[in-house]
Amino acid sequence: MTKKRPVNLDLRTIKQPLPAISSILHRITGVALFFGAIFMLYALGLSLESEAGFNEAVVMFEDSFFAKLIAWGLLSALVYHCLAGVKHLVMDAGYFEELESGQLAAKATLIAGAVSILLVGVWVW
Repeated sequence: MTKKRPVNLDLRTIKQPLPAISSILHRITGVALFFGAIFMLYALGLSLESEAGFNEAVVMFEDSFFAKLIAWGLLSALVYHCLAGVKHLVMDAGYFEELESGQLAAKATLIAGAVSILLVGVWVW
């Protein structure tokens, strides 16, 4: 083993390839969905509690900027996570595994995710 191995652990200086960025975002959105489920379970529990609770949940999502922001963030994470998950499933089937096609698939996933996030934002706001 050579002692002159490249060591660069400062992640800010490493330029990640597009498939890596897409994969990292997939993992980040998965973690966001896990923690966001707490808020959504609270809203679901509130809405199923009684008619008054349902009305309170509706008012919360209609009037509260913070609740809308969380809902938009969760829906955005869900949309991107699904798109990237489909890309990973297709890659598991043996497609888009080469460098060029993998970069193209990552680019398509990121663009479709950005467009979907904008559409979800229009729907929520």
